[in-house]
Amino acid sequence: MSLVDRYVVRQVLMPFLLGLLVFTFIFIIQPLLDYAEKLVAEGASVQLVIGLISLLVPQALAITIPMSLLLALLMAFGRLSADREFVAMQACGISLRRLLRPVALIAVTAWAASSYVLIALVPDSNQRFLDVVFNVYSERAEGDVKPRLFYDRFPNFVIYALDLAPEGGWQHVFLADLRADQGLPIYLAERGRIRIDRENKKIDMELVKATQYRVDPDGQYRGATSGHVRLGVDPTTIFAEAQSKNPRQMSIADLQERIAENERAAPAISTHNERMEIQKRFAIPVACLVFGLIGLALGATHRRDGTIGSFVIGVAVVFAYYVPLMLGPALVKGQYLPAWLGMWLPNFVIGALGVAMFVWRDRLADQPFTMHMPAWVRRIRLAGPQGVPGLHILDSYVTLTYLRYVLLSAITLLGLFYIASFLDLSDKLFKGTTSWVMLAQYFRYATPEWVYWILPFAVLIATLVTISVLTKNSELIVMRACGISLYRVALPMLITGLLVGGLVFLIQETTLGTSTRRAEELKSVMRYGNTQSLDLVNNRWLVGSHGEIYHYQSLNPATRTLTGLDIYELTPRMERLVRRTFVESATFTGDGSNDTWQLHRGWTLEFDARGELTSRTQFDGEQRKLETADYFGAKEPNPRFMGYQDLRRYTDAMRANGHDVVAQDVASARKIAFPFVALIMTLLAVPFAATIGRSGAMGGIGVGIALAISYWGLLSLFAALGTGGALPPLVAAWAPNVLFGAGAIYLLLTVRT
Repeated sequence: MSLVDRYVVRQVLMPFLLGLLVFTFIFIIQPLLDYAEKLVAEGASVQLVIGLISLLVPQALAITIPMSLLLALLMAFGRLSADREFVAMQACGISLRRLLRPVALIAVTAWAASSYVLIALVPDSNQRFLDVVFNVYSERAEGDVKPRLFYDRFPNFVIYALDLAPEGGWQHVFLADLRADQGLPIYLAERGRIRIDRENKKIDMELVKATQYRVDPDGQYRGATSGHVRLGVDPTTIFAEAQSKNPRQMSIADLQERIAENERAAPAISTHNERMEIQKRFAIPVACLVFGLIGLALGATHRRDGTIGSFVIGVAVVFAYYVPLMLGPALVKGQYLPAWLGMWLPNFVIGALGVAMFVWRDRLADQPFTMHMPAWVRRIRLAGPQGVPGLHILDSYVTLTYLRYVLLSAITLLGLFYIASFLDLSDKLFKGTTSWVMLAQYFRYATPEWVYWILPFAVLIATLVTISVLTKNSELIVMRACGISLYRVALPMLITGLLVGGLVFLIQETTLGTSTRRAEELKSVMRYGNTQSLDLVNNRWLVGSHGEIYHYQSLNPATRTLTGLDIYELTPRMERLVRRTFVESATFTGDGSNDTWQLHRGWTLEFDARGELTSRTQFDGEQRKLETADYFGAKEPNPRFMGYQDLRRYTDAMRANGHDVVAQDVASARKIAFPFVALIMTLLAVPFAATIGRSGAMGGIGVGIALAISYWGLLSLFAALGTGGALPPLVAAWAPNVLFGAGAIYLLLTVRT
């Protein structure tokens, strides 16, 4: 390799590693939140969780290696263009085709790495991930049932136990079987526990000395006692389809074998998914070669807008590539294209565009790709303010520079969330189970939550880049020479960080809950075809003040009406059912001290000591004293859907109803602590940026990514420890801020100002 080749490779290597880090982190955020916090809260070791998350990395790398390569080429050649080094190369006779040599070397290396990841690592890591999740969850499934708290994690089952058995399992158990085809029975048992067959990935609930109460096929409600009852739990609904391999967990040899089996079946079974999976493992790595060509053609110009703008261009090109990649499967399943063409279509389309762009750039290297803006936009830019009214020239200059980087960082990070979500939901779009309008609505309602999370980190990156650029351009040295300290230069950024924190809190207390709930409803419709239960107004279970168990389908807070109300009156140790009452609807007619309800259309069953039905009474319009309306509550204290005050109020109500609310206590404390992240990140970024010296924007982005990942990891870790009871809620919520804040103060006091 010549000196020029080695220089280009070095320039590409750093942004490639940074892009790989940030893109991979974005793609594993959701699994991190879905699995890591829950596993740590349930007592799993940090080492196990880290190992589990590492198994997700190959799946992300298969997509992020090509994306990172394009980003690196755009940023590296963008910097060479901004610093006029590309002009110097051309003056020395180094053409664009000559620069294709080091770029081709990098692209081929990335292609080989992507191929190895997709063909060798991804199937094995996906299967190992599901196996580990199954083992960890199944080992802790029995221990998850806490005394006198309802447990509904097993689909279609609700468990309530008075005590834990010393030898393992539970004592004095109430279990409701909500499967519609089983006659909606309930079980009362002396003991219960979980039986796990790991080899066959089966889970059973075993009840000892159990009495079953159910509606028989002849319509009669009866009780029956038996020594042992085993109820099978479907593990695929709990452990992420751990029972059987799908194409993503299969090797190419396994896929080919499955294709042959499906073709031999009578009638033949479709093999589209398996064939597309094979082609995808060869087609996606080729994107590295396509992106290499596009990155060189777009990046190597005479323009001087530098590296940050190239980040946005890279995101746009990546989106343009992955849209046809997701469109291909729909065309294949609609029999418009063969499987191989459906997967290779993006490479053909974007590759042809890349060749045309490279040829055009090689002929006219000094002509940039331009997009003419409307005249009214140009007039606004020309007539725009040259400073911030009311601020000194220095403050105005720093503030405008800083805000430009804040906006650019926020837009770029938001674009990454859009891409990740689009890739996650696009299969539903192209299968025809959802529409572009619904997807656009989902993006609209999900945006406030994404903005809520990215604003503090956009502030962090913007602070690092601003100080780094001022240092690289020697502007910070000139300011110091004029007697202006680093603290004074950073003052506008600190004030902005505080204002961003206030904006984060304002979003949290106003639009965040409503918009996030609506986004989750739309996502549920797109994924499952129906709106899943997001409130505890549906399928609620409560323990009354006298030991009775209430279950209702829904509650209308406005009219204070319960529908589908079941009341189970039991003996003190839940040996048997004394009385069961069902009411189609019940309306609260009392006041704060009066607990009277008007019951409409219902019946009451009474049972003797042997579980035999002794009487059945029907009624309509009867008044009865139950619990007060406030006792039943209205909404689930889900932190994502509620502001701080609402969450505290409902958490207190749920605590009184016998529910475990440790997670909600931690979430309440986090709602106060998180908005301070913007200020703390700014305090931390200022000395860090001054310390990294003249490495410029790339160094700032790199440090910002590392700090963001570190903070997010600590946030999840301490939240999980708090949810698991290892730390008090206040400590769990504020510990990341305290640790990073202490580090920021130390660095601020020791950095050269």
